[in-house]
Amino acid sequence: MTAPVPRVALAPGYAISRVIKGGWQLAGGHGAIDAGAAVADMAAFVETGITTFDCADIYTGVEALIGRYLAARGHAGGVQVHTKYVPDLAALGRLASRDVTAAIDRSRARLGVDRLDLLQFHWWDYERPGMTDVARWLAEAQARGAVRHLGATNFGTDALGTLLDAGVPIVAHQVQYSVLDRRPAGAMTALCGRHGIGLLCYGALAGGFLSERYLDAPEPPGLENRSLVKYRLIVEEAGGWARLQRILHVLADVGRRHEAGIGEVAIAWVLAQPQVAGVIVGARHARHLPATVRASTLHLTEDDAAAIAAVLADGPAVPGDVYELERVKGGRHAAIMRYDLNTTG
Repeated sequence: MTAPVPRVALAPGYAISRVIKGGWQLAGGHGAIDAGAAVADMAAFVETGITTFDCADIYTGVEALIGRYLAARGHAGGVQVHTKYVPDLAALGRLASRDVTAAIDRSRARLGVDRLDLLQFHWWDYERPGMTDVARWLAEAQARGAVRHLGATNFGTDALGTLLDAGVPIVAHQVQYSVLDRRPAGAMTALCGRHGIGLLCYGALAGGFLSERYLDAPEPPGLENRSLVKYRLIVEEAGGWARLQRILHVLADVGRRHEAGIGEVAIAWVLAQPQVAGVIVGARHARHLPATVRASTLHLTEDDAAAIAAVLADGPAVPGDVYELERVKGGRHAAIMRYDLNTTG
């Protein structure tokens, strides 16, 4: 029998599953979505113990899909929905409190809930004014009862520190974290440790590059979606295709010792990192659900951790702070971003 998915207290009285069902792949950019099948898959995840869902106001249609699932189950308790407030880049610097309230109300209406469980805030450009004001307005919405907990997503260490110094009660920070992209380790982990903030990590599978599909495979000449383009850039920052192969071989060796796949080992590695509360696994369907559940309880031994650490030390690390490369104006990472999705869909 498969062990139950572990849970963790993200805040007093608020527990989540350590594996979180991600919603980005349901936004349509990875292929056509069958709404009925997507809702049925949500039920399958919850039945295994993965009761926490991640979405965003800018993931087109996903909040409404989750709302449809919640309505179908009669809004019974036991499911946690984490969404985001990501104001458009074009709006930064001219937002008012009423804009924040309207965005929160829109997410509540889409989800069909009175209160958002966790609202995660993102700010595209630190040079635009208003970041701290908006965060304080979010805290006011929390005080009114429209939001249960506040989080951040893709903030650099200094910027997150600014919000914390302003008294914004952040309990979680969503960041990209994998054996390829270890930028959250170090300063960000230390800051979150001091403030009791749990890291919620996406990209643990690097868009699928950390899987058997790419083991001993030639470097692909083209990529089928924006997610793969994004993570291909991370592969290049981390030393390129040859280095990816070395890492995949070590993960495969570790997996064989546990009768587990490369992806399971990759998820387990992130779950074992300091301050990591959960890993967000993107899924359009439930096809890989059994392996995802197994990854949540896979315990890496000291020898496993040492083997992975050795191959990671033998090559470059993705440079900079969390989301720093993605913020370089005109840079190749920024080139794939879509900044005004509330307006453009």
